[in-house]
Amino acid sequence: MDEKLGLIFGRRSIRLYSTGSVSEAAVQKLLEAAMAAPSAAAKDPWRFVVVRSRQTLSEISAALPNGQMLASAALGIAVCGDLQAAHDQQLSYLFQDCSAAIENLLLCAHLLGLGACWLGVHPREQRMNCLKRILSLPPSVVPVACISIGCPAEAKEPRTRFNRDYVHFERW
Repeated sequence: MDEKLGLIFGRRSIRLYSTGSVSEAAVQKLLEAAMAAPSAAAKDPWRFVVVRSRQTLSEISAALPNGQMLASAALGIAVCGDLQAAHDQQLSYLFQDCSAAIENLLLCAHLLGLGACWLGVHPREQRMNCLKRILSLPPSVVPVACISIGCPAEAKEPRTRFNRDYVHFERW
C-alpha cells in the first residue's frame, strides 16, 4: 500500500477500549477536523453533542443495537444535523454534510492514536427517538450517528476494500 495513504488505509473501526481518558484538547481537535469538512453551500448544518457521562453513555449504548462499545468508551459524540440550517433545508444535503464531518472526525481520531467507531442512527425511528429523548435534541435537529471514541484496546491491520467490479469508466 502507498505509505502516503497510510492514514486512510489504517483507519479501522475500533470497538474495544482500554481505560484512559481523552483530553479536552483532543476533543477540540476532533471537532475542528469534523467542521473542516465540505458542506453544501457552506451551510454547516452539523451539530455535535459530546457525551462523557458514564450513565448517559450506557443509556445510549442500550438504545443502539451493536452500540455496546459506547459503554466502555471514554466518550461519545452524537453527530446531528439541524434541518433548518441545511442547504435548501434538504435532508439529503444534511446527511452528506454530516457524513463528511464524520469521516474527518474518524480520520482525526486515528491520527491522534485514538480508536473510534461509527454507529448509524438515522433512519431508524426508534434509535432517533431514543437519542432525541436522551440528549434533549430540539425538534429541527436530526440525530445522524454516534461515534464511540477512546484509547484503543485492539489493533487492526491497515487494509483496502477496493473492488474493481464496483468501478465503471465513462459509462455503466
